[in-house]
Amino acid sequence: MKNKRPKIVFMALLFGMLVSTIIPTFAADPLPSWNDTDTKNAIVEFVEKVTEEGSPDFVPPAERIATFDNDGTLWGEQPTYFQLAFAIDRVKEIAPEHPEWKTKEPFASLLKGNMKGLAATGQKGILELVVASHAGMSSEAFGKIAEDWITTAKHPKSGKLYTEMVYQPMLELLDYLRANGFKTYIVSGGGIEFMRPWTERVYGIPPEQVVGSSIKTKYEVKEGHPVLTRLPEMDFIDDKAGKPVGINSHIGRRPILAGGNSDGDFQMLEYTTSGEGPRLGLIVHHTDADREFAYDRDSHIGKLDKGLDEAGKRGWVLIDMKKDWKQIYPWSGN
Repeated sequence: MKNKRPKIVFMALLFGMLVSTIIPTFAADPLPSWNDTDTKNAIVEFVEKVTEEGSPDFVPPAERIATFDNDGTLWGEQPTYFQLAFAIDRVKEIAPEHPEWKTKEPFASLLKGNMKGLAATGQKGILELVVASHAGMSSEAFGKIAEDWITTAKHPKSGKLYTEMVYQPMLELLDYLRANGFKTYIVSGGGIEFMRPWTERVYGIPPEQVVGSSIKTKYEVKEGHPVLTRLPEMDFIDDKAGKPVGINSHIGRRPILAGGNSDGDFQMLEYTTSGEGPRLGLIVHHTDADREFAYDRDSHIGKLDKGLDEAGKRGWVLIDMKKDWKQIYPWSGN
């Protein structure tokens, strides 16, 4: 009887070669909710070239910093900023403790349900609402209030929790970047302590990698316990030109990738993409009125005007939500 072992070994080796050749072809798509468009290809090509050792564009892992706006970029922002909805609910809750608000704007309009009157107070009125509803307590107490609200409050149009109004394609992008050695940060105009209690659970971004607007705090000892007390005064607004400042203060490295959706993110993208070496700027363009909202130049929330004009000149990638995304939310399907 002939020895069949050499034949078996040969067949095993041949099978192994076939498997090693075929399996990569069918490797799982890291961005399954993205259509196969130039936008997706640009993202994948960028990640591949900065992570390929020996490539002239290789970037060491320590320098693979990616920053993302939150409102309108990672989750929705229409019909109003979600943190503003939190501030409104909070003002209504504590209004009995402030009888003076019945005649003082912007509180009077809000408590009467006069949203036009509230809007007429402009950014100054909105900031006053936020400061009044976010101060006068310890950082720990505020974090608990914010977390309790975010786990129960629901979006007025979809009826879903606000944390379910996150964009599935962007969740995949965050995972894809981290799988390739990137550190992902949020750099948002939203409140830093409003976001930190839940960003790790929702985005996989820990609190120390969240940069945002903040109100002043002071250290004091109350009843023998050291606390940080939140004061009714803005400390830092992380928007527009404030975003590069916040990045430098909190991160200490210039990102090589930045993603935003509005002119409030313009300076962050400009700062990111003007550095040396390979750079990528992304702008989420809200073009899908059927599955989400369509808005840009004339919107009072998430206005995208200058960024829309400048993206092509600066090599920034416009993500067309309608064309580039198969799916909007984790629960929405294709």
